Amino acid sequence: MSEPAAGPAPGAAPTDNERTWGMLAHLAAFGGLVAPLVGNIVAPLLVWHHWRDRSAFVGEQALESLNFNISVSMAALVCCVLTLVFIGFLLGMALFVGWLALTLIAAIKASEGASYRYPFSLRLVTGKAAGP
Repeated sequence: MSEPAAGPAPGAAPTDNERTWGMLAHLAAFGGLVAPLVGNIVAPLLVWHHWRDRSAFVGEQALESLNFNISVSMAALVCCVLTLVFIGFLLGMALFVGWLALTLIAAIKASEGASYRYPFSLRLVTGKAAGP
């Protein structure tokens, strides 16, 4: 007997449930507003960990959110250091506005069932298995 499929066939549109979870994978990053530098990474990581084997769409969107938020966190740390030379505050404000806008755009695209790839993101975490 074959195992049931983990989601829709490749190329098929994501289901309503998958689109909702894809959107929540991006919006989970707002956990960083509650716990800065932790919440915005842990929340997308939890969504990715839970959904990566169940749905290719949700796993992909959660992984994008995770990588983007790791990149933003690293940039925020650089901004903190640059506050010593008074430019970090302005860069930090620009970073926050960009993070907010891109996160909302990604959530909207995912809710429409479209895969979204952040334009400025380091691909530090991959969805590939380590192997035996």
